[in-house]
Amino acid sequence: MVNAHGKHVFADYTGYQYDDKSDGEKILEIILEGVEEAEVRQVHSHVEEFDGDLSPPGFAAVVLIDESHVTAHCYYDNGWLAVDAFTCGGGNPDLIIDHIQARLEEKMPSLRLMRRETVSRFLHDRSDSK
Repeated sequence: MVNAHGKHVFADYTGYQYDDKSDGEKILEIILEGVEEAEVRQVHSHVEEFDGDLSPPGFAAVVLIDESHVTAHCYYDNGWLAVDAFTCGGGNPDLIIDHIQARLEEKMPSLRLMRRETVSRFLHDRSDSK
């Protein structure tokens, strides 16, 4: 029998509406709220805004949690946003993604969820677990 010790949820959106140069910071705040709501411990966070000079305009945001990570990456010109949450313990990544999606839908009614998938992670045989 195959067991899993983790869960990875990822979502792809179109219709992201760029507001200003601090959009990445705003999304990072939403991610941090979701992490707190899911009662998962944050250990580090960072956002990097891209101005289109070396990379296409957008941002990458990451929150490292004691059970893995939550990230968001956006291409402003295309309106694309990819978000994922991976936990490898008791935390529920669905709660984190649910929070992020609800807040984004409040901010951007035209945002469209293209895909949301969940994948089991850290697969192992029952005999491998400790």
